[in-house]
Amino acid sequence: MKLFDFPLSGHAHRARLFLSLLGLPYELVAVDLPSGQHKTPGFLTLNPFGQVPVLDDDGIVIADSNAILVYLARKTGRTDWLPEDPQGAAAVQRWLSVAAGELAYGPAAARLVTVFGAKFNPEEVIARAHVLLARLEQHLAAREWLVGGNPTIADVAIYSYVARAPEGNVDLAAYPAVNRYLRRIEALPGFVPLASTPAGLAA
Repeated sequence: MKLFDFPLSGHAHRARLFLSLLGLPYELVAVDLPSGQHKTPGFLTLNPFGQVPVLDDDGIVIADSNAILVYLARKTGRTDWLPEDPQGAAAVQRWLSVAAGELAYGPAAARLVTVFGAKFNPEEVIARAHVLLARLEQHLAAREWLVGGNPTIADVAIYSYVARAPEGNVDLAAYPAVNRYLRRIEALPGFVPLASTPAGLAA
């Protein structure tokens, strides 16, 4: 099993984190994004969208971080990480959609500005981040995990960009439930962190 990866990518971190939480062996293949390796013909045969991560499981190629989470949970039969009952599966899917939507256009975009020089409007993406964080704070006020009584791939999908939000000048100080939630994820056996950068509030 190979994971095509870039160490500062929160999307790639989701896949690395889940592989580690599951205790699965894999080979890490570095993709040089600054040099444009992800846009070369060889890489585009793996993922025509030119993005990391990509998982190659003995010729079965899965692109997209959330798709990789689903694939790994199903492949290993881990219904604790991805419930099979309709309500649980739908609840996890809801948060995967948040990870691809509000999270991507809020905390992730804010970090893209400071870490990678993206041309988003900083005030706009930071404001979006705080809208999402307020909703997360409310959701987590009386529960430990996003769905049910144990961690799921929903938590893996949400963690990386929330944890590194301060690198995008998004202050987490006003969200105690969110901070406790991040610490719970970090205490899971097999947890591996997303590489930090001295950017934004983390500078």
